[in-house]
Amino acid sequence: MQLEVFPDRMFLKRVDPSKNIRRFYSMVVQPDLFGGASLVCEWGRVGLAGQVRIDRHEDEGRAVDALAGLTQCKRKHGYV
Repeated sequence: MQLEVFPDRMFLKRVDPSKNIRRFYSMVVQPDLFGGASLVCEWGRVGLAGQVRIDRHEDEGRAVDALAGLTQCKRKHGYV
């Protein structure tokens, strides 16, 4: 099995039954029609429709960098 050096998608969850926390955060890098790339983020409570945000970037490398930074931030807040 080979792991990706620069993943283009990430799915994180934060579950703490004692605090009634069941949340997810999903991120995907997708190419756009203008030669750039978009980071599509969806988050919300597990089992319900989440909110969606699309961040556009000049190229796929910058979108992957944004995904890595956001993943690191979410892990600091308890997402795994």
